[in-house]
Amino acid sequence: MSPDELVYLGVLAASIPVGFLFRYLSPPVKQGAGLLLGLSLTIATCQIHALHSLVTVIGTWIIIKSTWRCAPALCLGWTFLYLLFFRLVTWFGLPAPTPFANAIQLLLTLKMVSLANEVQSYHLEKKKEVSSFSKSPVIGGLSAEPSLYDMLSYSYCYVGIMTGPFFRFQTYVDWLRQPSPLTLPAVAPCLQRLKLVPVYGALFLAVNSVFPLGYVRTDDFLNDNFFFRLFYMTAVFFVFRMRFYAAWCAAEAGCISAGLGCYPEGAMSKPGGGPTVSYSPDPNAPVAYDFKTIQNIDCYNTDFCVKVRHGMRYWNMTVQWWLHHYIYPNSPFKAYVLRAGWTMFISAYWHGLHPGYYLSFLTIPLCIAAESAMEGSVRARLGPGGQSAFDWVHWFLKMRAYDYMCMGFVLLKAGDTVHYWTSIYFIIHVLAVGCIVFGRLTRGGKRGEKRGEKEEGKVEEMESKDKLKEGIRAKQD
Repeated sequence: MSPDELVYLGVLAASIPVGFLFRYLSPPVKQGAGLLLGLSLTIATCQIHALHSLVTVIGTWIIIKSTWRCAPALCLGWTFLYLLFFRLVTWFGLPAPTPFANAIQLLLTLKMVSLANEVQSYHLEKKKEVSSFSKSPVIGGLSAEPSLYDMLSYSYCYVGIMTGPFFRFQTYVDWLRQPSPLTLPAVAPCLQRLKLVPVYGALFLAVNSVFPLGYVRTDDFLNDNFFFRLFYMTAVFFVFRMRFYAAWCAAEAGCISAGLGCYPEGAMSKPGGGPTVSYSPDPNAPVAYDFKTIQNIDCYNTDFCVKVRHGMRYWNMTVQWWLHHYIYPNSPFKAYVLRAGWTMFISAYWHGLHPGYYLSFLTIPLCIAAESAMEGSVRARLGPGGQSAFDWVHWFLKMRAYDYMCMGFVLLKAGDTVHYWTSIYFIIHVLAVGCIVFGRLTRGGKRGEKRGEKEEGKVEEMESKDKLKEGIRAKQD
């Protein structure tokens, strides 16, 4: 492991016992201590580069105070433009930021855009309440506009400051105001999330030592057997998954120990977003709690879901929520595949400027189009047994597609990525295009794509119906 990875590991390990101590603090002390600890970590790991995050927060605060109506769009533009400057600082004669500064800046960008949207929703609902004299049906809305101190406390809260998960400002406020944090579940769910971390870590170290990424960049790699070269991407993606499984499960454990994101199961919380319905538990009945709000990875479904489009939902789940709510709905395109492509482009930009990110992320819409074409032209015409066999083949190809795309994500450079993809004859691109052509020839492609769009539309429709139902309940109450 590199020195930077050891520092990340140390921060993750320390955050878990520290989280249990935070349950004993009052809200004001918890807010101040969380800010002080997070700011200390930032300064210790970023040094002078900590100013980048401070400038981002101050700029967002000025925008929100100046015009809350346009704050979401302006903050998105401000934070993404600052990301560009942050990554090109060496062009201006400034020192390159540390990897820790980059990690903090990435998460801070998500937080500031989300906060701007939350503040806008607060003001809009407040105006509706004044005009209609009725309680707002919005779930988990702010009760007041945050001050600069609140914004700084949220931005530099030590929980997940470098590793995630992303959480909304309202989730942070709910954490501060928990009436009885010591009565909330802690040790059991924390251990449940940590139990496989040693396994993930051991597998990461073992497989990484046998299949080092650097070997792909050598000319000797091309002299190996084709099937060995093809298998290499599977090993690399396995190492990639084990690394993030271990890190994100440990990061979630740090949130759980502190009680962040703990809500009653009846609130039907979603990763990143928090509760989706208002829920008042019966004081005379036992209440079950969950930590879905801060769940960032579903290891099982990441590996064993069938479709490419579904695989994204279980990986980096809190960021996927952010993309789904703030980027996908505002896409300039209407077709599902194109909207997915736009979202993946924004995701690639958020990750960085390395060409490998774009080559990987923009391959996802092609794979989605291919699986939609095959679903419409082949699967729809099969019986139950045939569909089951189709799904197993689909799952196998989904995993190979992610293996293939992972190479661009880890190799970063366009030359290295193309070097590897050339060595295996761009097999996934060729296969995806072949599936699309086959679907078009059998006239199933468009139908399959429409099915994919309808499927995505149903998800959005169900979410809107849930919000509408809750609004009706709130008015009745």
